[in-house]
Amino acid sequence: MKREIHSWHSPALNKTMEVAVYGHYGTALLLFPTAAADFLEYERFQLIDSVSRQINEGKVKVFSVNSINAESWLNQYMHPRHKAIRHQQFNEYIFNEVVPFIKNMTSQETPIIASGASFGALHAANLFFRRPDLINGVIAMSGDYDLSSYTKGYHDEDVYFNSPIQYLPNLNDEYYLPLIKKSGHIHIVTGSGEWEQPDASRRLSAVLNAKGIPHELDVWGHDIPHDWPSWRKMLPYYLDSRF
Repeated sequence: MKREIHSWHSPALNKTMEVAVYGHYGTALLLFPTAAADFLEYERFQLIDSVSRQINEGKVKVFSVNSINAESWLNQYMHPRHKAIRHQQFNEYIFNEVVPFIKNMTSQETPIIASGASFGALHAANLFFRRPDLINGVIAMSGDYDLSSYTKGYHDEDVYFNSPIQYLPNLNDEYYLPLIKKSGHIHIVTGSGEWEQPDASRRLSAVLNAKGIPHELDVWGHDIPHDWPSWRKMLPYYLDSRF
């Protein structure tokens, strides 16, 4: 498997950010780490190995980005307003730096599918729903799609506009909403086992249904916990069966 590590000094974040790239060509799969992890987390926990066939066959080219969650909502020493600002800076990093990087590494026509597990699922879904003109779909695994779950009671406009469960009911934009509806790749998947919160996925699905947004809600069984073995099953299954 072809593997490259790229990095640059991010103007949005004012720090060096790395991206691990796996594969030669195919649909661009943009991976967001869980919790406070880094760009190599999916490699360390063998999720990259679990999709190595799809990578080697050219079905997907994977781009695994770094996280700044430890500099935002998971940093107990920061003021909540500063956490929100940092979260917004991360969004700008993805939209203005990572997406052009992916296009330069693939082509302007190559679709980008965002994915991630746990906190990474929230980032993946949120970034897709906010900019479906840049990101073309999402495979969200075991997520909670209300940022308020991480803010310990703090709420402002940035919390609202980064919580799909909050802003999607009021989204009526004549440009973005049709793009979301025609994506064809909105996959919300969760287990029902230990540490999972399948109701969080059901709540997002209910919002999408109310907006008339086609999507797939897939709730796996009680033998599927909130853990790496589950995600190593989910992601290759979706790449094989839906792409």
